[in-house]
Amino acid sequence: MKLIIQIPCYNEEIALPVTLAQLPKKIEGIDEIEILISDDGSTDRTVEIAKKFGVNHIVTASHHRGLAKTFMAGIQRALAENADIIVNTDADNQYCADDIEKLIKPILDKQADIVIGARPIKEMKEFSVIKKFLQYFGSKVVRMLSATNTQDVPSGFRAFSRDSALALNVFDNYTYTIETIIQAKTKGLHIVSVPIRVNSNYRKSRLVKNIFSYIQKNSFTMLRMFIIYRPFRFFALIGGFILFLGLLLLSRFLFLYIMDNGNGHIQSLIVSSILVMTGVQTLIFGVLADLLSINRKLIEDVQVRTKKLENK
Repeated sequence: MKLIIQIPCYNEEIALPVTLAQLPKKIEGIDEIEILISDDGSTDRTVEIAKKFGVNHIVTASHHRGLAKTFMAGIQRALAENADIIVNTDADNQYCADDIEKLIKPILDKQADIVIGARPIKEMKEFSVIKKFLQYFGSKVVRMLSATNTQDVPSGFRAFSRDSALALNVFDNYTYTIETIIQAKTKGLHIVSVPIRVNSNYRKSRLVKNIFSYIQKNSFTMLRMFIIYRPFRFFALIGGFILFLGLLLLSRFLFLYIMDNGNGHIQSLIVSSILVMTGVQTLIFGVLADLLSINRKLIEDVQVRTKKLENK
């Protein structure tokens, strides 16, 4: 059983040595442990330090592409290196490396395809009250959208079985955390959350530079993922609401028409007709989007089979 621990990096020359030094050398049930650095076009000594520490695999990008693409580049390389389990952790030393054993246990026990480390958010002094609330609220929204029980959605401390890693696709350029959870459920992958510890000596997040920008980007990501992976439900909710308003106005028109012996209220009839037609059209869009979604799933199944052949 081969475990590859991948670390996405962007200018991490200061934090990386500490993170690498704390990674486990032996884990029960694992025969090989290898380290992979996925470098996002760093301009400092990140790659040099990784080589100095004897990192097994280094993936480098010619320019800065963002966390999501860096994450996927690491996943693809880990699969090519025949990893049975892939653990993703951050280079900032936020997550306690000793908990990697706890993180991969559900996969070793065949109880999960993806495991996400749940941080003790309430106890983290580094997080402001606003950030703690946003973490809680955002995770709750994603749980509703994905129909999973993921406790800490933004957590980057994750373990993937080989099959689940082969099935992953990330379209978002900002982050992979939300998308991988929402799509996992649609692909029949089982996600489990396990409580983990965090270190106090880690730097501030570079992903959350501005709280309002972070909210805006994540909100857009959640909406986009809902449309991609739950298209019929998305359009059905909107179309159903518009149709309901149209029928409500139509009922009003019929009631007033009867009560006033057929006099006036033509405005209600016109508006209700527009709303009913718009609602029906939106529902039709939902059916078409669902058919496209089915076609995408078939293509993804072919893609997974191709990846399996390529990474034998």
